Amino acid sequence: MRILSRKSGCLLAATLTVALLPSTAHASAPAPGPHVSQSAGAVTLGVPATRDSPGYTVSVPKNGQLALTTSRSGHTVLATGTDALRFRAGGAWQHATGLTGWSWRDGVLTLTADTTLAGTRVEARVTPTADRYQLDWDVKGVQASSLGLSYGLHSAGHWYGHGETTTPSGGPYTDQPWPLDAGQVEQDDFSAASYQMVDPFWYTQSSAGLYVDTGDTMDVSLNRSGDGLGRFTVESGSTYRATVFVESTPRAVYRDYIGIVGKPRKSDATYEQYAKPLWNSWAQFYTNVNQEKLLKYATDLHANGVDGHTIQLDDKWESNYGNMTFDPKAYPDPKAMSDQIHAMGYDFGLWVTLWINLDSANYQYAADHDYLLHDAADPTKPCTVTWWNGTAGIVDLANPDARAWYQGNLKKLMDTYGVDGLKFDTRFFDDHCAGRDGNTRTDYQRLGSELADSYDLQGAGIRVHWGGAAHQAGFVVRQIDKGTGWDSLRAAVSQNLALSTIGYPFVETDMIGGSSGQPAPTKEVLVRWAQTASYMPLMYASTSPVDTIDATTGRKVDYDQQTVDLYREAIARHERLAPYIWDQVQNSLQTGDPIVRPLFFDFPRDKAGYTVGDEWMLGPAVLSAPNLTSAASRDIHLPPGRWYDVNRRTTIKGPATLKAYATPLTVTPAFVKLGAKGAVEALHALR
Repeated sequence: MRILSRKSGCLLAATLTVALLPSTAHASAPAPGPHVSQSAGAVTLGVPATRDSPGYTVSVPKNGQLALTTSRSGHTVLATGTDALRFRAGGAWQHATGLTGWSWRDGVLTLTADTTLAGTRVEARVTPTADRYQLDWDVKGVQASSLGLSYGLHSAGHWYGHGETTTPSGGPYTDQPWPLDAGQVEQDDFSAASYQMVDPFWYTQSSAGLYVDTGDTMDVSLNRSGDGLGRFTVESGSTYRATVFVESTPRAVYRDYIGIVGKPRKSDATYEQYAKPLWNSWAQFYTNVNQEKLLKYATDLHANGVDGHTIQLDDKWESNYGNMTFDPKAYPDPKAMSDQIHAMGYDFGLWVTLWINLDSANYQYAADHDYLLHDAADPTKPCTVTWWNGTAGIVDLANPDARAWYQGNLKKLMDTYGVDGLKFDTRFFDDHCAGRDGNTRTDYQRLGSELADSYDLQGAGIRVHWGGAAHQAGFVVRQIDKGTGWDSLRAAVSQNLALSTIGYPFVETDMIGGSSGQPAPTKEVLVRWAQTASYMPLMYASTSPVDTIDATTGRKVDYDQQTVDLYREAIARHERLAPYIWDQVQNSLQTGDPIVRPLFFDFPRDKAGYTVGDEWMLGPAVLSAPNLTSAASRDIHLPPGRWYDVNRRTTIKGPATLKAYATPLTVTPAFVKLGAKGAVEALHALR
């Protein structure tokens, strides 16, 4: 698909020039639009600057392997790497070798190259517009099973984007490299069907970007085993379709991507859900929960003045997964439980899933009525998937009757027990299953978005991604489960930076204090996490600062009064910031810009900001720099501008590095950029 620039100053039609190797004659004088020239060593596509775009060149060497080097103002901003265009055929990897011919016709530069597999060639087509070019390529002469691009990471400076990362160091649960090239990413199930929040979009310090337009599963690696390469492989032999953006700032690249996938039409969370925490039972109890425990949990929070808008009962309330009925032993009177929670001033919510376990009474009914996704290998039978709660089938949302049946069950449940909203969990599709009537992975993301949009998600959001439907729905995005240590807190921060800057502005960390069945968080981790979340758009809470259960021992953990006080203080600060945050929500609806963003989005010329992963801008006026370690102090980088130190009540001129800034547990470093939009409102909230 050809993607046209959204910017003004459309380029004039290119003058037709056709050239074939091995000619060494220079092309005629360039027209005002894109043009192609050649020298003894390279074929070069040039795109002139416009009022809104910096212009760029793409150079292809005549000798050696086929490669593309993208430059802006004479400096490389992105270059392909080893085996730049590679493919898998006959069970082995092959790649394009030397350029054999090129042509420039109707605004498209067509390149042909030999390959390492006899009798095959690669054809690549480069279609330029003002701020990007489309790169489409195919293998001719053999049916390939996978096609991939390779880039040298160093050619573009640091790399960002992607979403939640799988890494050898524990990602996405305890590790999220920032920048991506600072770690190693190895993700062979990178797909619209993935449980991880991912998008096929990457951007760089050099203000280049890459978008791979595919609905197929990808194998993505960045700096695998320290090789310095980014490999972006599509598990399909169909045409590889990519867009390379060339801009003046990373934020401009982000906006180009949003121009493709779309900005949110609305926010699914209300003002109150932004202002106050959601309390979910998962990390407090995991599956060892019942009516008595949930009510004591809510009562203790309420009695200690720990504010919130909802008590949400997570996993393990059903008699069997998929039955949509309360376990009568654990929940003898669910309506009374709901009524008591409402009486304390909270809404009541439930965790739900489309995954129906084989031992559920609803499973056979759904299978008999063809309400379940079919198996990809044998479409005559339901698809079964293994998950953390057993083996299940998945309700097929592409079947209108199945969807109506599922929603009918939800309505009965909610009406009977006074359930105000839902937390949808697990995926809406699995790669072991077959889509009905040609529906693809991205179609099921759309269908899941449409389903979830019918309910109050209570600030818990949902994990849909990849494609316009997910971006435009405006859901709050909750992270994948984190651990309960410092490493997970740091991962939660950099993961929010990653998710925000691939087009999901309404982010929250995983449950404050973490989860993942690890030992209960220490007092220090719990408090620091709450302080960190107070400077995020929403606060998503579970572990009670009053007391919790250590999942590894089953023993009660009591926190002291200071823990309760500091947690309450974080909630109060977030609520004071709510008017400012709500303004940022409205701005995101208008522009698509993220609310939580890395320093370099607002200060692109400040080189130091490109490696800062433990500070962020909350909108244009607030810089948050909480302590994410057990140390007694931290260094803080302030970009250019005049900054008001919220804690020390002083003004600092940036750029500046504040060395060993003291951070006792009672201090959460934050700064307001004086003169920025919203600064007065932020100062009022934070002074």
